[in-house]
Amino acid sequence: MDWGLPMTAALTVLYVLAARASGMATVYQTLTMMLPPGGKLLWATSLIGWLLVPAIIGGFAGHVIAQRISSVKSISTRTLFRQRRLRQRLRLPGLIDDLAQYFHGNHSQQELVDAWVRVAHRNDWARAQDHCEVFVRDLMSTQQYAHLDRRECLRQAQNTSLLVLKVSGRSGRCVVCEQRR
Repeated sequence: MDWGLPMTAALTVLYVLAARASGMATVYQTLTMMLPPGGKLLWATSLIGWLLVPAIIGGFAGHVIAQRISSVKSISTRTLFRQRRLRQRLRLPGLIDDLAQYFHGNHSQQELVDAWVRVAHRNDWARAQDHCEVFVRDLMSTQQYAHLDRRECLRQAQNTSLLVLKVSGRSGRCVVCEQRR
């Protein structure tokens, strides 16, 4: 049986009753153990906070760790630890494209520069290039590209990211800027 819903309902009822008696700020501070309890409802709230807060944090951490482990396990070890051929080992890794070369490129490349650099980053070329590289790097480290060799991984991740950056740039938003706020 799932105990999450009954526990949430009981905690909500207790919180509402204690808030009607003592005030919402006092109940919150008692629940988070910032204030000592001063009544029967606040003692119950404090006890539940003392027991529940570490359990919720531990449950959340356990869930995150379990998800991370399961995503790694879903890639077969044969694919993950496959030995690269000699040609793949001798070839230098590729480089992420410089956006400045797209300025005089084809129509699609010029649209990307217009949307990503001019609109989303207000003509700040250095920041646009940096955020493009961050996006490509983060995309390359996802599970979808784990089975590819490094050159193919860079090529596919860069092609995909340039499409995403063009669309988000047209709306005047940068995903990296929003995450760094």
